[in-house]
Amino acid sequence: MKKHAIFALAQTELADVEQELASIIRSRVDLVTDIGSHLLRAGGKRLRPALYILCAKSGKPDPAVLTPVAAAIELIHMATLVHDDVIDNAATRRGIATANARWGNHVTVLAGDFLFAKAFSLIAVHGGNEALRILTGTICAICEGEISQAKDLFNPRQTEEDYLARIGNKTAGFIAASCELGAITAGLPPADVEALRHYGYAIGMAFQITDDLLDVTASSEQIGKPAGNDLRQGVLTLPIIYALQHSPQAGELRRIIEARDMADEQVRRGIAAVHMTDAVEYCYSRVSDYLATARRVLPSSLPAEVHASLRNIADFVGLRKY
Repeated sequence: MKKHAIFALAQTELADVEQELASIIRSRVDLVTDIGSHLLRAGGKRLRPALYILCAKSGKPDPAVLTPVAAAIELIHMATLVHDDVIDNAATRRGIATANARWGNHVTVLAGDFLFAKAFSLIAVHGGNEALRILTGTICAICEGEISQAKDLFNPRQTEEDYLARIGNKTAGFIAASCELGAITAGLPPADVEALRHYGYAIGMAFQITDDLLDVTASSEQIGKPAGNDLRQGVLTLPIIYALQHSPQAGELRRIIEARDMADEQVRRGIAAVHMTDAVEYCYSRVSDYLATARRVLPSSLPAEVHASLRNIADFVGLRKY
């Protein structure tokens, strides 16, 4: 299942969003424009603005609101990725050099701040106070999740509950907010707004668990960044946490993590310890549970084409390999 197929209902609006993004990232400072253009060329799934648009199409959204708010959502996502790459000292994302690899951390952090400011300039004009409240709360949660992650780097005593809380803040909450904002833009009743937020949260949890699985199962070429990078950075994801509890090599995995010496051989041995268990199967079972929840909570009152598109996105998340 390809991205263009699952987003077909939002294709026209997403094209408008791309034009809006290309316009909004322009600056009087050429270097800022260069960095923004580089980030746009890197592409991305555009999952968050697509979900916002699809949920908004449950009603009759005003295009004057729809396009700028969707662009703001993607700008916030871009800004968080830019800052993440600086924090992680990442060299590649989506198969190309990161902004920090090309221009250095100092300029890149400021470019991320620029994107945040541009996003909220759009929200201030087009989104209203409710959108402002939801998105600022979302960014606070993302920061809390990132700080929690930093606090627990290389900590083998983390639990599955710790992990789920962290990704709930960092990934699922933002996707939930995108769906909630779309439902509000559509003018849906409060029960349906809450149901679509719940749908987005479940999609986000499944999406992040799948992403973390790909880090230990896919090649660097498939995911566009170094495989095993989470373990290398000391970020313990669900398959690692599961292996620490169930692998016959759990003791060695714990020693590798605590030593913090993440040379290629240590990373390879750590991932091998994961594959000595049914960690991959267990994680995919959690993904399936979240996706079942996402499908179940979709309001039956949604237009048929919107309902089908949202179900197709759940299918895509469950099957994706990149």
